[in-house]
Parts: sequence; structure tokens; C-alpha cells
Amino acid sequence: MKLIAEKRSKTDKYDVLRFVRNNGSCTDTVMPRQGILPHDLLHYVVESALPLRHGFLSLLARGADAQFVMEAVHDAANKDVETEAVQAEAIVEGLQAQLWSGAFDEQAFLAGAASACTARDKQPFDFSKVGIDIKAALYDRALSLNEKWSTAPYFSTLSLEFSPQPV
Repeated sequence: MKLIAEKRSKTDKYDVLRFVRNNGSCTDTVMPRQGILPHDLLHYVVESALPLRHGFLSLLARGADAQFVMEAVHDAANKDVETEAVQAEAIVEGLQAQLWSGAFDEQAFLAGAASACTARDKQPFDFSKVGIDIKAALYDRALSLNEKWSTAPYFSTLSLEFSPQPV
């Protein structure tokens, strides 16, 4: 799936993220400008680095509409979708907190992501099973993408490729 981030005018408070699936269909969402990498672009960083089969972007890639993806996330009949979607959201939230702080604290990040899952009565993501350098795979990649996005001129686009994990 291709993600096309459209930077609007300097005075706009929102930019647009369009999701173009491999079959040509698409959906989109607005991205509030917030001073750090937009939330939905953080989903790209997280979900392209971790083996989450049912995160926000994977659900979109498989046909869910951006405006209704939360309904799919809360489908009680599929506990894996719900758990992984919560884990992806918690990791994105934890990464956002690290970006806002301006420095990466791995223990604070892990604690934040875990507590966001347990607050939603879900098992936290087990980073020990993926064997990655969390700072390099998530925080440093988020900083790099933020640099590309923040320096992109107004009225331009940034394209990214996302491949969902196999189900």
C-alpha cells in the first residue's frame, strides 16, 4: 500500500494522508499539525518495523476504510485484531511521548507502551521476541521521517510504501 502525505498550505491546521491500496482503491484521513511527526505517520514507523499483522495500517491495506477502522479494531470476534491494534496504538502513543520529550528513554518508552495496553486490559507487546534496537528501529526512524516531512514544502507530497505482515 502506498501512503501519500499531502502537505497543505502554511495556514492549514491539517494535512491529508491518503492510503492507496495495491488494488487501486483508497481511503484518507486528516493529520493535525502538532509540532512532531503526525500520529498516523508514526503508525507507519511502528507498523513497518514490528511484526503486527492487525495494526491500523494493516487493516487499511486489507480494505478497511480509515473512518471506520476503529469498528474493525473493536471486533469482539477477533481477539488478535483487537490486541494487536491496541498494542500498535500504545506503541505509537509511547513513541509520541518520546518525541515530545526530545530524547529517547527506552525504559520510559517501554513502561508507557505497556501501561497503555494494560489500561485497555490487553497484553503489552513483547519487544524481547523481535530482537531489535528499539531506539534505532523506532525513535531514530521517526526522527528521520519527521525531518523529511517537516522540510517538505507546502503543497507537496511525501510517498511511503507499506507492506502489511502476512495474516
